[in-house]
Amino acid sequence: MAKLHSFTSIELESFVFPSSIKPPSATKTLVLAGAGVRRLEIQGNIMKVAVAALYLEEKAIESLKVTWNGKTDVELLDSHEFFNEIYNGPFEKLIHVSLLVPSTGKFFSEAAAEKIVKAWKDNGTYNDVDAATIEKYLNVFKDENLLPGNSVLYTILSDGSVTVNIAKDGIIPEVPIAVLENTKMGYTLIKAMFRKNEGTVPEARQSVASRLSGFFD
Repeated sequence: MAKLHSFTSIELESFVFPSSIKPPSATKTLVLAGAGVRRLEIQGNIMKVAVAALYLEEKAIESLKVTWNGKTDVELLDSHEFFNEIYNGPFEKLIHVSLLVPSTGKFFSEAAAEKIVKAWKDNGTYNDVDAATIEKYLNVFKDENLLPGNSVLYTILSDGSVTVNIAKDGIIPEVPIAVLENTKMGYTLIKAMFRKNEGTVPEARQSVASRLSGFFD
């Protein structure tokens, strides 16, 4: 495991993602798998709106190594199977999003919810439980105003539930503001971020492929 502990931090747009973190809801310390800049078209202009990172349990990276040892970063980047193992793995994960521009909580949550609902409808699995999950998710953010430097943390637990925290002034509350028990939510959040050619943070997909291929060698 020594090489895992050599994973470095990543600095993007003056925000530093630490090499490891233990979110309040997690039972394990998670290591930084990769990160990238989230861009969005606003009024015809492409703007950098956030930076986002993925953290994984150390055992997840060891498990991935068994199958993917020796693969190049390009091979991992192009592999649906590799990222599906990350999406579906029964281990703790963290999506850490830090804002670069101000946003209402309503806009932030609706942008994510729209993609999640579309994914569920496209694969024919959207149901009343999903609708209730999305409503709960939107309610978490409806009265929030997010400023540059504020972070949203989605901790995906080994049972598939997702806890949501909002960090302000660098302080992560010990108690999550919501627990989303729909096991599809965490999977879809990560896939929306990393999906090949359609992910919201393509640089993060590249970063994960590069960093993990270096470990697998």
